[in-house]
Amino acid sequence: MADLLPFEGRKIRTVWDEANEDWLFAIIDVVAALTASPNPRKYWSVLKTRLKQEGNQTATNCSRLKMRAADGKMRLTDVADTEQLLRIIQSVPSPKTEPFKLWLAMVGKERMDETIDPELTIERALETYLRRGYHQGLD
Repeated sequence: MADLLPFEGRKIRTVWDEANEDWLFAIIDVVAALTASPNPRKYWSVLKTRLKQEGNQTATNCSRLKMRAADGKMRLTDVADTEQLLRIIQSVPSPKTEPFKLWLAMVGKERMDETIDPELTIERALETYLRRGYHQGLD
């Protein structure tokens, strides 16, 4: 199932990966949305090379899928799952990525705190449960 995810006035091509139960995102679309690059394909190529030189395997582990391009033709494009995409976003130097980076840092700190004190995990889950409108007691 292919879908278009709107982000800041741009469309991000996505596909649901049934086998891994995760979304796959067209990396070039994300790069275009997060940078002011006139050529997101070239930007991704340079970023991919830099990641490999740093020893980061994220770009190497990305898959390629045929997705409908702007010209309507099905073309191979690099795709990333959610975890890979979040790692790629960390490497994009752009003001638009800063909110993602701050969020990732916050979530990372929360998970580290929960590892030290597992009770925090239960408290966070209960807060989320109640915030979604569920009742605390059994009805």
